[in-house]
Amino acid sequence: MEKKIIWPNNKKFAFTVFDDTDRANLQDCQIIYDYLDKLSFKTTKSVWVGRDKEIKSDAGITCNDESYLIWLKEIQKKGFEIGYHNTTFNSSKRLEINNGLKKFLQLFGHSPRTMANHSNNRENIYWGSDRLSGLRKIIYNIITRFKKNNYYKGQDNSSSHFWGDFCKENITYVRNFVFSDINTLKKCPTMPYKDINKPLVNYWFASSEGNNSKAFINCISNKNQDRLEEEGGACIMYTHFADGFCKNGKLSEEFKKQMLRLSKKDGWFVPVSTLLDFLKEKNKNEFINSYEKANLEWKWLLDKILLGST
Repeated sequence: MEKKIIWPNNKKFAFTVFDDTDRANLQDCQIIYDYLDKLSFKTTKSVWVGRDKEIKSDAGITCNDESYLIWLKEIQKKGFEIGYHNTTFNSSKRLEINNGLKKFLQLFGHSPRTMANHSNNRENIYWGSDRLSGLRKIIYNIITRFKKNNYYKGQDNSSSHFWGDFCKENITYVRNFVFSDINTLKKCPTMPYKDINKPLVNYWFASSEGNNSKAFINCISNKNQDRLEEEGGACIMYTHFADGFCKNGKLSEEFKKQMLRLSKKDGWFVPVSTLLDFLKEKNKNEFINSYEKANLEWKWLLDKILLGST
């Protein structure tokens, strides 16, 4: 970044979280989000709306659970954002996806503004090797032994998993690259951005690596928090709050300590879409150019090779 952004209310930096809903259960969700709310963090909690008559799974809870749904609507009223993490925990076809998006609208009063592809779902959009272009795509396929080449079909209108037109119509922001740096905006200064070669996604955003509790706590270390503040940057943490943050009904003390420290800084703590809306208004050029795109892809691929970033 050439110069620091002037954040709303003259805040010094921005911080938020996109919580992938994998393995979530109601008890732990309540513990974590009560603590975030207590510290005045307003973040994004993704959901699986679930299919009708869906069999329960240890993959995680869905909106078919009435108690969970009531709680989701409660945190939504408190200012947390509800995001989309595909229709459910395994692959869905076009009609199921369409029904899922309609169900989301019915449950939460609006279409999902933010979304992240889930794991190996076939309907993931521009995923696997399709996240990259040119030489970077070739290198990625070689490293992954072509296992996920042409596997994800969300953008393929010849596939039963195609839903790109629904994505374009309903969802504003989709996550792509995840970096090891706490300052997401430093790694991806163009976000949110459009990609002329990926027309079925309105805008892309990046995130910082916090896949599980250990990675999350490492990313928000004292040193990294201070640097984020000094740089006047923005962090969108990628995480699974169901992965190690709570054990036996107790929230990680180290997580509590680090988040408490962060909360005492003069940061802008808003949901993902609120942060991206603000950045979008600041962007003079919505479309990422070829140089910026190549640079972004090389940075991520290097992170992926060396550090295993998502």
